[in-house]
Amino acid sequence: MVSFDTLKDFLGHLVGPWLFMRISLRFWPGTVSQLISKSDFRTLLSPSAFGEVWFGNFWAVVGPQVKINAEKRVVPLLEGRVHDGQACDEVVGEPIDGIVLEIGAGTGMWADVFAKVGKSTSATTEDDNGAVRRRKGAGLKRVYGIEPNIQSAAALRKRVQEIGLDDVYEVVPVGIEDLNNPTAWEGRIEPGSVDCIVTILCLCSIPEPEKNIRILYDCLKKGGRWYAYEHVQVERGGVFMWLYQWFTNSVWSNVMGSCRICRATGKSLRNAGPWDKIDLAQPPDEPAYQVLPHVLGTLTK
Repeated sequence: MVSFDTLKDFLGHLVGPWLFMRISLRFWPGTVSQLISKSDFRTLLSPSAFGEVWFGNFWAVVGPQVKINAEKRVVPLLEGRVHDGQACDEVVGEPIDGIVLEIGAGTGMWADVFAKVGKSTSATTEDDNGAVRRRKGAGLKRVYGIEPNIQSAAALRKRVQEIGLDDVYEVVPVGIEDLNNPTAWEGRIEPGSVDCIVTILCLCSIPEPEKNIRILYDCLKKGGRWYAYEHVQVERGGVFMWLYQWFTNSVWSNVMGSCRICRATGKSLRNAGPWDKIDLAQPPDEPAYQVLPHVLGTLTK
């Protein structure tokens, strides 16, 4: 017999995304008023543009709470302390260092974590004889925050200055497709020039995910690492959960900007190109009835 606590948890997971969408709906009237006050009728009358502003207003308020909930996984991930989808007490991989791309940087929600992790973490490696050696992280040389939304990019610049990371962190106000286009911004990300890529709850929103994930893969050096924490398509729970997630997404996609919860992002990452090592998995503490399951881990080129 199913216990009351298990049933309560099950129903909570099913209802959770709908409660989240209800919060988003509260920002709809304010977004309309905001655009009318600015006489920005072009955005107001464009469903896609309006949706992005609406979601931006919602995320500016809700994002910090999402960060608090996600830190228990994201911080260990960037410190090299994640294996098989769960955080470890000891360092089991390499922390972020060198030249880093942060995709979907938004308003700088994770910039303070970059500042802390890039300065203080260490990693363990194995020599040719299999002996484990500990080495200090090389530190951050340069972080490129990829954020095509003009409003968010402006807030990101301000955030980077506030935490004193402006000598290392550069805001790139274009989409992934223009990273290597010197006419789109005042710089260029050369293929094979990046040590680390970080994607945190953002690949659900990028356009043409297969194409753009491949572009990012090409940016990595040989031996470069991709750190990912993303919500993905349901893989557990059978047909019922697959159908329920699909149904939820049919509404979610209309009230949560460009976010899509049914993407097989884990598969897309694995198929982006040849990897030397893949340590990417769904956190084992997520139940089979999780409507917004995640993948967590690192892929090494």
